[in-house]
Amino acid sequence: MSSMEATQLFGEEHVRRYRETDGDVGHIWKEGSTILLLTTTGRRTGRETTAPLIYGLDGHTPVVVASKGGAPDHPGWFENLAKTPEVGVQIKAEHFRARARVADGDERERLWELMNEIWPHYDEYATRTDREIPVVVLERL
Repeated sequence: MSSMEATQLFGEEHVRRYRETDGDVGHIWKEGSTILLLTTTGRRTGRETTAPLIYGLDGHTPVVVASKGGAPDHPGWFENLAKTPEVGVQIKAEHFRARARVADGDERERLWELMNEIWPHYDEYATRTDREIPVVVLERL
């Protein structure tokens, strides 16, 4: 798969190719953004689901944004965190457990700026919704 084809990956296909290649395919995505795999436990089903998400690093700590493209409601993976904040994370070939928490105040503002450097569309997404888009810190366990 070429790097051009890798930028077209989405959803379950993105997860599958990322896992098969330990991120060789799928870690670098559109506009040079980087992708991790976040595995949450379903708040209703109790089943694990995995989402490919753009991430940044605050030191060694991964950060993701629950933007859902500026939709009025939060993404399902984010809703799952309220019930079960312990998650699985894969960054390239590295797998680890983490506890997800929502950044607030000055920390949120700093991390929002960091994430907008990686994916400038977040500011645009924020104009599409009345909700404050959560910035999620994935602290290693």
